[in-house]
Amino acid sequence: MIRPILTFPDPVLKQKAAPVTVITDEVRQLAQDMAETMYDAPGVGLAAPQVGVLQRLIVIDVAAKDEAPQLITVINPVIVQCEGEVYEEEGCLSVPDFSANVRRYETVVVKGLSLDGQERVWQADGLLAIAFQHEIDHLEGTLFVDRLSPLKRELFIKKARKRSNP
Repeated sequence: MIRPILTFPDPVLKQKAAPVTVITDEVRQLAQDMAETMYDAPGVGLAAPQVGVLQRLIVIDVAAKDEAPQLITVINPVIVQCEGEVYEEEGCLSVPDFSANVRRYETVVVKGLSLDGQERVWQADGLLAIAFQHEIDHLEGTLFVDRLSPLKRELFIKKARKRSNP
């Protein structure tokens, strides 16, 4: 089921998500709905708070459009190691019509649970590393615009206000 994606300035997007304590059928259904929603949008990642659920669950697929899907679903993801630095353009399904360069780690190691409850570790670089960091930020109530300089953030807020009050 495709779920509505919350957009800035919805206050849910600024709240911290709670850990998933038990992997239930509802959690598995949420993950499936999130994947369908992400692919439909289309995007490369989605965090549960973006669909109004304050749980620590993310889905990511950075495969090129002409490649087979490579869906990654992570429950309670945590970055356990990071190095390097990149400065790349990012956008967000919850921040439509706006993108900006954001400073991120170049490589990350992420630990979390799969849908069957097994602990997994992902080593990521490039777009996958950026997507992990971006989606984990959502679980902390952080949007990519929060990582911009005060001037760029203010420009974004002015643009967002104009869009919502034409």
